[in-house]
Amino acid sequence: MLAGRLQARQHYRERNLPPTRLVSPFSPRHKFNQERAMANAACPGTGFPSLVVAILLVAAAPAFPAQPADGKPPLDSTKPGATIVDSDVRQEEALSKTEAGKVITGIDRTRDNIGTVRKTTKLDTVDIVFLTDAARSEGGPPPAIENKVKQHQEDVAELRQEIEANALLFNAIDSRRVQAEDVLAVEFDNPGKVVIYAAAKPPK
Repeated sequence: MLAGRLQARQHYRERNLPPTRLVSPFSPRHKFNQERAMANAACPGTGFPSLVVAILLVAAAPAFPAQPADGKPPLDSTKPGATIVDSDVRQEEALSKTEAGKVITGIDRTRDNIGTVRKTTKLDTVDIVFLTDAARSEGGPPPAIENKVKQHQEDVAELRQEIEANALLFNAIDSRRVQAEDVLAVEFDNPGKVVIYAAAKPPK
């Protein structure tokens, strides 16, 4: 190898050419030069350097979410539906005129029930009572209940917000297609049970 370098230097001296710097094939610089040459080499059929083509292919590849081993799509934890409700959610239909006394009593207790809703994290039973004749499609609640709602308008609005913020209660009403704005009142019969009165019709 040394003899080869000496011959090269002698060749350039005889021709009055500037000497070139020889790089050993075993040096890190030689390896870098090889990698740079490969990156700058044109990709067949494109005319673009291979490195540029590789970057374009990566950028154009569609992003697919990681799939679990069982093949089912992962749950979206940003949505309330991803929270599992352990309570037994039941429903029944009733007329507002037969339940007016309970609903009005519940509306009068809204301020106290707001605090209970805020602290509720577990319930054994959630009963949803559909007041079918008080649904918006039927003209809304009767005057007795409507006037009571207006009397406690701010409290009822706050109660609905707290229900939406409570994962357990929101998922309970959402499972029966009840909107928070249709909730008129709630009643906690005991620490493990709540009754939600809604001016709505059950889903078909």
